[in-house]
Amino acid sequence: VLAQLRGHTLEQRIRCNFSMTMPEGYRKAVRLMRQAEKFHRPVVCLVDTLGAYPGREAEQRGQSSAIAACLAAMLGLRTSIVSILIGNGGSGGALALCLADRVAIQQNALLSVISPKACANILWKDSSRYQQAARMLRMSADDLLQMRLVDAVLPEPGEGAHTDPAVAAQIVR
Repeated sequence: VLAQLRGHTLEQRIRCNFSMTMPEGYRKAVRLMRQAEKFHRPVVCLVDTLGAYPGREAEQRGQSSAIAACLAAMLGLRTSIVSILIGNGGSGGALALCLADRVAIQQNALLSVISPKACANILWKDSSRYQQAARMLRMSADDLLQMRLVDAVLPEPGEGAHTDPAVAAQIVR
C-alpha cells in the first residue's frame, strides 16, 4: 500500500509537507512497486495530495524525472495496481500514483492537472473565478467517471469520509 500522509492539524500538515511528495518519495514508491512485483503482490495506491512538492530544491533533486520514472514503472509492472483517490488528486503528484489497472474515486474526491485557483489565474488573471475554472476542468468524481478516467465512484458516509473514517475505510476496502 502506497499513500501520502496529509495530517489533520496544522502542525501535522506542516510535518507531512501538506501531502506534497518530494522526489525521494516517488523513488521509494518505485522501489516498493518493484518489490511487490517480485513477490507477486498487488499494489494499492491511496491518493490524497495537492501535488508534488513545487520547491526549487525538489527540482534540483530531480522531481520531474522521479515522477516520470514512477509512471514508467507503473506502465511496465507485471502485477495488479489499484489506485483510489481519497481526497485531492492534484497535478503530476497524483498522476504519478494513478496509472493503474483500476482507478476508483470517493464521491467527494477530485482529480485535476491544476488547481482551480491557479487555472483561473492563468486563464483570466483572476483567481476569484476559481468556481468557473473548476466546472471547466471537470474534476469531480462524476465527471471523471463520465469521461471514463476512473472505473468506479465510491460512496462516502454522511457529509463525507471525514465524518466517519471507519465506514469510509470499509467502503474503500
